[in-house]
Amino acid sequence: MHDFTPYRGLFGGALIGLAASLLLLGSGRIAGVSGITAGALFSRDAEGRPWRRAFLVGLVAAGVPFVLFAPEAIGASPRPMIWLAISGLLVGVGTRLGSGCTSGHGVCGVSRLSPRSLVATALFVGTGMLTVALWRVFVGGAS
Repeated sequence: MHDFTPYRGLFGGALIGLAASLLLLGSGRIAGVSGITAGALFSRDAEGRPWRRAFLVGLVAAGVPFVLFAPEAIGASPRPMIWLAISGLLVGVGTRLGSGCTSGHGVCGVSRLSPRSLVATALFVGTGMLTVALWRVFVGGAS
């Protein structure tokens, strides 16, 4: 694990927690990115779309300074772009099937001790571990 960076992870986690807390305190809404994305794209509630779109623009815009001033902080994937696109689509389908994503369940739900979120987060982590194990067996490598 030559890329282990606990301070970056701690800082990033604190920023995610701060953003989720500010959204909850400021608007009473949970920062579940999959739900926010679905609402921004497919919601019939015209009043709810602007804040959702602003939230998503903020997610993307937050990465711009890193791309411009510290691109090594983001890094490049060793995988072909098609695998990343397929993975992203599968994650999107999974979040709809699981009624939420790791930000909604794992960050916001677990902190509220939601039983549904505790189960969902345990399943997310377990499925991720199983996927890595199967990948290593069938595809090979320690990626």
